Amino acid sequence: MTNLNKTDLLSLEEYSANREDLRAEVLKIKKDRLIQIGENISLLFESLETIKYQVQEMLRIEKIFEPEGIEEELSAYNPLIPDGSNLKATMLIEYPDKVVRAEKLRDLHLVEDKVWLQIGENERVFAIADEDLERSNEEKTSAVHFLRFEFTQTMIEDFKATKMLYAGIDHPNYNIKTKEISLATVNSLAADFE
Repeated sequence: MTNLNKTDLLSLEEYSANREDLRAEVLKIKKDRLIQIGENISLLFESLETIKYQVQEMLRIEKIFEPEGIEEELSAYNPLIPDGSNLKATMLIEYPDKVVRAEKLRDLHLVEDKVWLQIGENERVFAIADEDLERSNEEKTSAVHFLRFEFTQTMIEDFKATKMLYAGIDHPNYNIKTKEISLATVNSLAADFE
């Protein structure tokens, strides 16, 4: 995958005019790139398309049109695009009740380091979390993390061959393994290795 450049983006006017169609398109893409692990943790696997949409949304919300501001957004979001040997995901920890959420974020301290994927019969690949900045402190984890999963060439070939994919978390307070991930998701993620 390549990084996004300013030339890949629509102007604010063009984006606003096409926003609803672009949003519908990205939601369709995201549907096959979401893995739910248990009831409260999900992984949304980013791609060039999802990050481009996110950048366009940020530019629109912040009304950024100066070249320097656009470059700042691109440099913040480009590291979230897979680069051919990995998958990158936004991890969300979701508890609707505010009090419960605060308690669970303490209980799940460092959960971001315990997330894994397994393709075929290969070993589990544990996430490398939050390379841009630390999101956990001594007491609790954050509700949002950015994860990178690095794969060997054999694992990448197994993705392309649509072998069985599982995800899980090995944390004492959230120890869970998914059922086999859907073929649509495996195919969508395998495209990141092109």
